[in-house]
Amino acid sequence: MARTIPRTAQDQANWARSAPFLAFHLVPLLALWTGVTREAVVFAVVAYIVRMFFITAGYHRYFSHRSFKAPRVVQALLAFGGTTALQKGPLWWAANHRAHHRFSDTDQDVHSPLMGFWYSHIGWIMSDRHTATDLNAVKDLARFPELRFLERFDWIGGVVVATASFLVAGWSGLVVGFFLSTVALWHGTFTVNSLAHVMGRRRYATTDTSRNSVIVAFLTGGEGWHNNHHHYPSSARQGFFWWELDPTWYVLRVMAALHLVRDLREPSSEVRSASLVRTGCLDVGMVRAHWTKAAAAVASSRVTLGHSVHDGVASVGEALAGTRAGIEAKLAAERETLEAGVASSLVAVDAYARLLRQGRRSA
Repeated sequence: MARTIPRTAQDQANWARSAPFLAFHLVPLLALWTGVTREAVVFAVVAYIVRMFFITAGYHRYFSHRSFKAPRVVQALLAFGGTTALQKGPLWWAANHRAHHRFSDTDQDVHSPLMGFWYSHIGWIMSDRHTATDLNAVKDLARFPELRFLERFDWIGGVVVATASFLVAGWSGLVVGFFLSTVALWHGTFTVNSLAHVMGRRRYATTDTSRNSVIVAFLTGGEGWHNNHHHYPSSARQGFFWWELDPTWYVLRVMAALHLVRDLREPSSEVRSASLVRTGCLDVGMVRAHWTKAAAAVASSRVTLGHSVHDGVASVGEALAGTRAGIEAKLAAERETLEAGVASSLVAVDAYARLLRQGRRSA
């Protein structure tokens, strides 16, 4: 999706601060010297799957959305498991994700695809805008000292996995089993923010551009049913139907049977059949996205036309000063009329989107 929301100075990549993150991506190249052993590959695959579960079940479905309940010990284990993925602490992750749902696909969204694919995938992490943790957004989590400890020392989990990879498979285990699997895990997770808003199908008319993608679901343990998720965020089950692959949900069901977690939320038949695009429900998310794109095009055209008129009229000299003023006045009036129409339409769509969000929250 092309960028239609302008970025601020805080949204620009901080290359100096991001240097360790970028360098991390180069470490797997050392496999040319360490070799790639079978033990290292097995460790990498297992580490990817297990840590992805802690991100999807722990950081996302539990800490961000509280879609099920867990004893305090299990809660702490979910938080520690999430830190092994090196995606910062549970409070930072949950706070940013809650902000994403609160302001989906607007200029206040943490990683809106309307700010460009690169930004929604990785650019927002490299910017200075989202480095701090908004504790006001996660007051329910910040009251636990063990979670605040893991938030402060979020590198401990990564060190544990790195050490285990070396003990199991040596240098190849460290390079491939830890570094390569971590990079793959990062980008697998990031696809939900980027690809799942531009690739796939929309079943539900939500206030954003979320889509369902079996490819993203395969990469992320079931997170690819993103349109389902935005339709009913509090559900622990994101594959709403039996044919929608959702391994995280399957594991949570097993954990519930073992009494490790409880009160798993899942969508009712009424929720699954509500707001269907195919029934003609107004797809306000896509309407707003298209209007935002149109508004950006109008703004861009205004600058381009302004420069063109100025340059073209200036070239004929002072003799045509009156003509120039007339042309510019006419263009200005037409631009203002068009911009006013686009702006009023955006306000109406945003107001409708807010009403929908309020309705879903109250429900």
